[in-house]
Amino acid sequence: MPASSNAKSLSSIFRGAIKSKPPAIPLPSPAEDATLKHFVSTLDPSPPSNPISQRFTASKKPPSDLNAPSALAALNLDSPSAPEDSPKELPRDIFSILDGGTSANSFDIQGTEGEKFKEDTLLLPFYPEVSHGAISLRRKEVTRERKQKWTFGSGQVNRFGRLVDMCANKLGTHTTLQVFGKLGRETGVKEYNSLIKICIERARSSTDEDVGVEQFHMAYRIFKAMKEQGFPLEEETYGQLLAYLTDMGMIKEFQYFCGVIKAGNPSSVGRLGYYEMLLWISVDDEEKIKELSNYIVSDDAGNESNLQENYLLALCERDRTTEILQLLERMDITKISSLPFVDSIFRCLGRQLLDSFAEKFLLEFKACDSAAEKITSFIYSYVVGIPNLAVEDVISEFNKWHKKLEVTPSSASYEKLIMYCCDSLKVHVALELVNEMCELGLTFSIEAVHPILRASDESCDFNLVRKIYSLICQYKLEPNCETFRCMISLCVKMKDYEGAYSMLRDVEEMNLAPTTSMYNAIMGGFFREKNIYGGLRVLQQMKAANVKPDSQTFSYLITNCNSEKDINKYYEEMKQSGIQFTKHIFMALIHAYAACGQFENAKQVLLDNGIPVKNLNEIKSVLIHTLASRGQLCDAFNIYEEMKQAGCSVEPKAVISLIEHSQSDEELSKLFSLLDELDDPDHWLEGCMRTILHCVRNKHLRSAVNLIKQFRDKICTDELALDVIFDQVFSLISELEPTYLQLGLYLLHARKNELGITPSRKCLDFLLHACGNAKDLKNARRIWKEYEATGLPYNALSFLRMYQALLAGGDRNAARNLRAKMPKDDPHVRYIIQACKTAYPKPKSGKKKKK
Repeated sequence: MPASSNAKSLSSIFRGAIKSKPPAIPLPSPAEDATLKHFVSTLDPSPPSNPISQRFTASKKPPSDLNAPSALAALNLDSPSAPEDSPKELPRDIFSILDGGTSANSFDIQGTEGEKFKEDTLLLPFYPEVSHGAISLRRKEVTRERKQKWTFGSGQVNRFGRLVDMCANKLGTHTTLQVFGKLGRETGVKEYNSLIKICIERARSSTDEDVGVEQFHMAYRIFKAMKEQGFPLEEETYGQLLAYLTDMGMIKEFQYFCGVIKAGNPSSVGRLGYYEMLLWISVDDEEKIKELSNYIVSDDAGNESNLQENYLLALCERDRTTEILQLLERMDITKISSLPFVDSIFRCLGRQLLDSFAEKFLLEFKACDSAAEKITSFIYSYVVGIPNLAVEDVISEFNKWHKKLEVTPSSASYEKLIMYCCDSLKVHVALELVNEMCELGLTFSIEAVHPILRASDESCDFNLVRKIYSLICQYKLEPNCETFRCMISLCVKMKDYEGAYSMLRDVEEMNLAPTTSMYNAIMGGFFREKNIYGGLRVLQQMKAANVKPDSQTFSYLITNCNSEKDINKYYEEMKQSGIQFTKHIFMALIHAYAACGQFENAKQVLLDNGIPVKNLNEIKSVLIHTLASRGQLCDAFNIYEEMKQAGCSVEPKAVISLIEHSQSDEELSKLFSLLDELDDPDHWLEGCMRTILHCVRNKHLRSAVNLIKQFRDKICTDELALDVIFDQVFSLISELEPTYLQLGLYLLHARKNELGITPSRKCLDFLLHACGNAKDLKNARRIWKEYEATGLPYNALSFLRMYQALLAGGDRNAARNLRAKMPKDDPHVRYIIQACKTAYPKPKSGKKKKK
């Protein structure tokens, strides 16, 4: 959204907020789902009956404060007209959202007992009131209850964060606060931070000015509520707000927030200085930048070294070379307390190619008896910061600086360098570094091998797995189950099943238990090659080794079933084993039923009560893709229309599949509307290519040219990228009936005259091939002249295609002359010449009858 207009709107809001009480925030629009609307209407504004324990409160409050209004009251988000309600009346769909996405109908407990189970679960407080006399016993009882019911433990932090995000997206931020209040849990710092993050992200991504202002205003109100509730104001909370104000250039609002944060958290002064410097850099206030830069090296700073360092860090991150050089000339870098800050300084020196300063500071660290590990870390930060260096050159610079300073590289810096190589997919270079480390006697952990294995997979260097395994054995590293799984997967991808089974035997010899994922890697390889017998044999081997299959195993088995009977067998077996049904299982069922021709059964999969609510749209999209790819376009479009009418999002792959498999001439308008559904540039490009090919097949030349123009204007103006599209189009024309030749010639004309793009060699080759198929000698000679007109020299392929066109057109003399100019040292050329003679033999002349 426009920064200037939004800054003005937000300024009016916050300047009013400084002087008076902030206005009540308007309620966001309710969720589109009918169940969610019903839930919003039944929310209870009253605070939870069980307040949070005092030990989780930022400031100690007297007992009377425990019943103070909750965060909802502070935000003024509750509706005064909302009726009284209790957690017992939460709708089933809301419960399913909070239960990790499983359907409300998927509980094993049904009927009244099931409803009572849900009610009791929601009534269970997170921090119930306990008597001090039996607190130890009560804690054990609560722990047992939480293990049996829906709880929030320390190991579920990430899941709870995702839960907050999901609820905020579904219900809105203020309703999310009420949901957690219904559960008997007061809103805590993690929930507040997640909601603030969502508001800031929406404000940044919104193109509507009013929406952006409203979202940031909501974030401000949540921040204000945190302060009023006594929660600590840490950087995780205020950092995202200050970063937004900095980017928007809102100086007065920034200063207001800083004042509030300083009052609530005096220790945050140093980090506030970092954002302050970023603000002045953002608004190009050179006077303020100079003032703060002078403060860094002034004696007036006293003991505020943390503030000085944060000022300097901001300058380094924004590459303010002039100020950095002036400061580094006047300050002692060895006195900076934070090593990450020093790393940032050396990266900045590398980006600016300041070798002399880097050498000076490294010598200063060496002179003050700093640990060698620190110095080698600074060297790494400097060399990776140097722009436009190849990986090999980075390693060369790394070694050169260590020799120059007579410092031995540490294991940590070597592992960072190996990770740097893996990020660039330079696996061979990373392996050389491993050998170099071991020769120097440095310790090398098995965890550092995993990035090398992943890089081998991403770069398709599967054969390096043997060399990696050899290094592991040579240096007596102890691989774990994840190491073996990665190596087995690489062996399978290069179809070395014997090597994969050999590693599986080594797992047992090292007293490690083979895992299901190891067998799944082998099974998946067999099924990808359509080796059904091999895949089923792996299942028997798993049973013999007493390794239980998981959902991935059954996904492979179901996908590769060739009969409805086998599908039902594995489905029932999975239910009896108690394995959780994931989205991949339902996708596998859809694929398997469709492959067997059971399209009605494939559609019935959507009615399964065990489908996670959060994955329903994705599974529907898979059904659309599967039906479209198997010729059931009518059903696929019906499901697509139902999803759009319900306001559901359809996966891009499903939309592209509808475009690709549409054959009817009457569906062109539908394809354009489908293309508009694709927002991502990569997906739009793929959909655009499919639509252009559809236009060519149905001889809509003008629509095809307009789409190519749209691609040029919307995505890329590079002729090489446009050549890729034209090459695919002319390749299709060369494979179609001879009647499409004229359309190809029209398209060539449009390419030259309307788009101003010179024809490529492939384009002319495909058209010449089409002339040969159509036996059109006139247009073949015309295309032949285009090579010379565009400055493309004739090669062996163009000679052969023209030779074929001349023979097909009946001009054998011209074909004979052309053959004399063709190079015949290539056996493939000689073979094609002979094949053309066989395909177009010389017509026999009729004998004259004697009188």
